Amino acid sequence: MPKLRDPSVIPPFLHTTNYRKALALVAASAAAMLLAACGKTDGQATAGGQKMPPVEVGVVTATPGDVGLITELPGRVEASRVAQVRARAAGILQQRLFKEGSDVKAGQPLFRIDPAPYAAAAESARASLAKAQANLAQASAQVERYRPLVSANAISKQDFVNAEAAEKQAQADVAAAKAAVRTADINLGYAHVTAPISGRIGRALVTEGALVGQGEATALAVVQQIDPVYVNFTQSASDVFQLRRAMDSGQFKRASSAEAASVKLMLGDGSEYAQPGKLLFTDLSVDATTGQVMLRAEVPNPKGELLPGLYLRVRIEQAQASNAITLPQQAVTRTQQGDTVSVVGDDGKVASRSIKVSAAQNNRWVVLDGLKAGEKVMVDGFQKLQMLPPGTPVKPVPWQAPGTAAPASPAAPASAPASAAKP
Repeated sequence: MPKLRDPSVIPPFLHTTNYRKALALVAASAAAMLLAACGKTDGQATAGGQKMPPVEVGVVTATPGDVGLITELPGRVEASRVAQVRARAAGILQQRLFKEGSDVKAGQPLFRIDPAPYAAAAESARASLAKAQANLAQASAQVERYRPLVSANAISKQDFVNAEAAEKQAQADVAAAKAAVRTADINLGYAHVTAPISGRIGRALVTEGALVGQGEATALAVVQQIDPVYVNFTQSASDVFQLRRAMDSGQFKRASSAEAASVKLMLGDGSEYAQPGKLLFTDLSVDATTGQVMLRAEVPNPKGELLPGLYLRVRIEQAQASNAITLPQQAVTRTQQGDTVSVVGDDGKVASRSIKVSAAQNNRWVVLDGLKAGEKVMVDGFQKLQMLPPGTPVKPVPWQAPGTAAPASPAAPASAPASAAKP
């Protein structure tokens, strides 16, 4: 019996026409699948015999210009004026005349200390003044009586000189008594403690009935002026020196706009304080322990929202970068080897480019070197490139920032039903 594996032996049923048609159909299907696989390998998938369009990627066009360099530094709020209310007269505190945490005016009564001892001292000083004035009147009258007598040699000249000396001594006693009266009045006034400045007063540090001012000026309360407030912040001395060298070399220039000296505050919740401030001064010395330079800004605080001791972030424009380009942060790849971006050429091919960035501003990097005007920098579509072979051309389209309306794309024509395609 012949074996079927022998190619010279063909079974009779293989010579039928239906079987030959089936073999031709299988061969055609295999060829079509092979062509489709080759097309996917080349990165040009086919649909109905036509090539698919290139992959679209979002790009931005590099546009150089003068960009303000915003520096963000940590800061702390400080009251513009702080005054401690202290007892300058010794005695028993009798009354508190203010509400804790309220706003007070300069000269407003705050505390009352027992004034009785000081009132008595003032009366005694006035009595001594009256006595001295009486002695002065007597001495002056005696000098006037001796004056014609000494001219007539009725009395000795020594007696007249003694009378004039007594008058001058009486005048000195009157002056001393007046000073004693003034001192007594001042001490009596210290019994009524007033606000040294206008501002907001905190809690009372002593209560009624306490003995204050006995041997020391007892602290009674603290008044702070918080409109406006000061914001103290520090900057690294090395950053200051680098900024000055960049200005001297011409890479940066001094900010000449109105915003140059303005200061903006970022609160702890990330929001921006409504009132801008102004830079007052930069300290001339560097802190030896931290290597920082202190700066101070003045900020209006009409509603009292900024409290002394509050920590926040300070944004200030210190310089401007000439011919700088800004890019969205997601367009820049930052590594230890350096910063790079993906540039789309005129032929649609993507190339990596090394750049030099300075600082971030409004979620955008300030690029100082590495890009030219008009170049297209890729911002979106990096995941699509990973699915394509290297060197595959792409189609650059304008990048739309998140939250902005993208241009409407034309609707694709509806494909005909499968039944309608059949003849």
